[in-house]
Amino acid sequence: GGTPRRMNYFLKYFLFLCNLVFTVLGLVVLGLGMWGLISKESFAQEKIGSIGTDPMLILVTLGFVLTLLCLSGCVGALRENCSLLKLFSAAVLVLITAQVLVAIMAYSLGDQVGGYLRSGMLAAMVRYQDDLDLRFITDEIQSNLQCCGADNYRDWEINIYYNCSAPGVLACGVPATCCVDPLENGTVWNSQCGVGAQQLDEFTAQSVIFLGGCLGGISRWIEQHEGLIGTVGIVVLGVQILTVFITTRLLESIQWYKVYR
Repeated sequence: GGTPRRMNYFLKYFLFLCNLVFTVLGLVVLGLGMWGLISKESFAQEKIGSIGTDPMLILVTLGFVLTLLCLSGCVGALRENCSLLKLFSAAVLVLITAQVLVAIMAYSLGDQVGGYLRSGMLAAMVRYQDDLDLRFITDEIQSNLQCCGADNYRDWEINIYYNCSAPGVLACGVPATCCVDPLENGTVWNSQCGVGAQQLDEFTAQSVIFLGGCLGGISRWIEQHEGLIGTVGIVVLGVQILTVFITTRLLESIQWYKVYR
């Protein structure tokens, strides 16, 4: 029987290559996460308790799981190891189930997701000066979506440094990423451009900073890119289902070959 053997080779190397690509991807994600943790020296400065909430830790975990999973697929395919392949396809099935469940939950909890986003954003704003990750994420959101605060720019009142009763230069101000033109037509970033912005009335403020909150910006962004997000999700899911299918066929092929050899 030459045919199953040929198919076996094709499936074997196809599965191996797919997994190799994802193993490299996993290592890149793992590397990014480690780099993020080390460059912040969060192990040294933060208490161990708050490392658990470090966003970079999610990257490290994700990278580690992805690398481990795809390596087992690689080795399993190459060595034609049935136990590794079974382990691999079971793990991918668990992943698929988890993703479908998350999607269903996100869809059914649509209204509550907004609430979670708001409290997350406000929590990030409170810790803006103390946590480099949260500051980076908040700044990225504000500058890319051209927004300020959660609901509007006055939300920065909740930060102890930007609060109007705070001592210091930042009092009653907003971060520079809220500014319409933080470079002020020059090339040097002006970190003071948001000073005193909370005291301005909306008409005066709109020429200096973005008035709209980021929650509106985020939901608009999601609405505009709904099709793309859906397509990416379906493609990712499709690839995973195909992987399980190929792994199953390869297993059948290996077992068939062992019986009839």
